[in-house]
Amino acid sequence: MDWGEFLRAAHVLGACVLIGTGSGIAFFMLMAHRTSDPSFVAQTASVVVVADMLFTATATATATAAIAQPIIGYLLMQHLGWSFSEGWLALSLALYVFIRLFCLPVVWIQTKMRDEARISVQQHLALTPRYNRLYRIWFACGVPAFSAIVVLLWLMVTRPHIAF
Repeated sequence: MDWGEFLRAAHVLGACVLIGTGSGIAFFMLMAHRTSDPSFVAQTASVVVVADMLFTATATATATAAIAQPIIGYLLMQHLGWSFSEGWLALSLALYVFIRLFCLPVVWIQTKMRDEARISVQQHLALTPRYNRLYRIWFACGVPAFSAIVVLLWLMVTRPHIAF
């Protein structure tokens, strides 16, 4: 495997980690929320927060996909001789920033949702209005982020000619 093939494989793998983890997190949080069971929500949110921190949101001891993805993409771009002036690439980068702007607050929101659910468990209460408000914000952040991910994937696969 040459350097270009390695970079392309690493870039695709990074995209799979980001999309797979993000989709899995969204699915499990949605399913937990639908139960209205504070204990189940708290347990699920605890795992979700760890997964999000480890795979998609922040740097750990090793570079995570969210940090590695643009670096590997840049190296691949340089290797293949692509330019930031190519429309599909410029739009892809803008979408990546757009997605990150929605995803980073989600980690904080999920942490607060987890904490609210834990309080409900400790006090033997239903999920709080604050939890429900946070859930609605979390869900609202996910819709544009997921939509942008779909468009971003399409751009990366098809690389259409887009003139600016």
